[in-house]
Amino acid sequence: MKHTQKTALSGVKPTGRPHLGNYFGAMKQFVEMQDEYHMHVFIAEYHALTTMHNGAELRDSIYNLVLDYLAIGLDPEKVTLYKQSDIPELTELTWIFNCLVTVPWLERAHAFKDRTAKGIEASVGLFDYPVLMASDILMPDSEIVPVGKDQIQHVEMTREIARKFNNIYGETFTEPQEHIVEDVAIVPGTDGQKMSKSYGNTIPLFGTDKEIKKAIMGIVTDSKLPAEPKNPDECNVFALHKLITPSDQRAEIRKGYEEGGLGYGDSKKMLLENYLAFIEPMREKRKYFEDNPGIVRQILDEGKSKIQKITQTKMKEVREKVGL
Repeated sequence: MKHTQKTALSGVKPTGRPHLGNYFGAMKQFVEMQDEYHMHVFIAEYHALTTMHNGAELRDSIYNLVLDYLAIGLDPEKVTLYKQSDIPELTELTWIFNCLVTVPWLERAHAFKDRTAKGIEASVGLFDYPVLMASDILMPDSEIVPVGKDQIQHVEMTREIARKFNNIYGETFTEPQEHIVEDVAIVPGTDGQKMSKSYGNTIPLFGTDKEIKKAIMGIVTDSKLPAEPKNPDECNVFALHKLITPSDQRAEIRKGYEEGGLGYGDSKKMLLENYLAFIEPMREKRKYFEDNPGIVRQILDEGKSKIQKITQTKMKEVREKVGL
């Protein structure tokens, strides 16, 4: 039976624990999209190999990321959840695409340019990253790819690869469109910059109470005393209240800032309390899956079976067209 919903796809690299910025920047959108689209969400461990070279660490990160996504509400009945390495056809398709694209074309990629601009030598894997990503997207005929504005180029390059293959070998791949969630704000980290593992300014999504408290109480603020009026819209703590704290309490906090009387320390304590309440249902769900590894394995096995039916059919068509 053919899906009437459009197919959407996104991959997530298992490189460290997810943080609050990951949740509001991407993870939450996947959960919201699963009712509107036929969602494919995969663990991008091949992409992670460009930076991770510890097998035990990668294996552990993969499993924990699966737990994280089940905990936030991805429903295996609505989402095909699978590991990239379960699809051997991806690397085969990547090689076929590699024989169509050129080196100067790949040198346009932002990730490659950013790395070389810093004087860092790029691996072949990083250089070829956009081609593997194109295989991820095109193999299951994805129509929609949710990305941040900084990742639009990846989808554009994927469209170009699809178009080039289709022009040479005949109509084979769907040209995907990026899906930008406009109202997703950049989540500030504890230092006011964009929350990012590379800046070391994150608030862990599934950390211990102690880890979360340390991160929140360490948020950088100005030196104004509690009695002094403050601008809530210039405060890193209040920026996170906007994401977590219920609107009625948030209005009171805003008033306390603007009129004076509310100190940053108390504001942080309220944020901590609200944050712990916010993640408690997700923590409980994660604990359930952690305690039931058989269910997790079954979910991944079913995802693998579903996606392999699609990829094996697609690769049969591709092989015939290219002459293999």
